[in-house]
Amino acid sequence: MPDPTARPLTRQEHIVDTKAVDPDVILGDRRNELDALDVQLLDVLRRRIECCVSIAELKREHDIPMMQPGRVGVVHQRAEAFGREHGINTDFLRSLYEVIITETCRVEDLIIDDAPATDDGTASR
Repeated sequence: MPDPTARPLTRQEHIVDTKAVDPDVILGDRRNELDALDVQLLDVLRRRIECCVSIAELKREHDIPMMQPGRVGVVHQRAEAFGREHGINTDFLRSLYEVIITETCRVEDLIIDDAPATDDGTASR
């Protein structure tokens, strides 16, 4: 039961009290930091895909197969070592890299399969 003798909160007291329980206020700075990190993460993914495009162009020019299983293994091993060193779940990192590698393979396939035409109209490889 509320205290009948308690005075109402002033506007300033109400604002301070609201800040103490408002998740948006409490978490605002951390969420802003997380949003900035997400922008960086997405930019790194964009740059990684651009690098894979360049690699795919070289594979196409030099008739190198798109899939390089040894390279995929190296990427997974490096991610696993990073996870162990930094306390990040290695199964999570493996799953994350599977998604990233699947997408970059798809992009590389599009580039490699889009061989430029020769003078006689046939695709060159």
